[in-house]
Amino acid sequence: MGRLTVLLALSSCLGGCGLAGSGAAATAGAASEARQAAEAKQTEARVKQQIDAAYQQAAEQRRRADTDGQ
Repeated sequence: MGRLTVLLALSSCLGGCGLAGSGAAATAGAASEARQAAEAKQTEARVKQQIDAAYQQAAEQRRRADTDGQ
């Protein structure tokens, strides 16, 4: 019973000064940053695929131009 009372008193003190809320905000911020990092990696992969496709298309156009010129 004594431990529970101490725990409740401590949590109410932390809640009163805003420390408990800042911990929750930090957790939410970390989750948001992780989500943003994952989205950035997906965007990077998509851009790399688009660049590769553009290079392949340009190479194909050069090959066609070479064969048409001969």
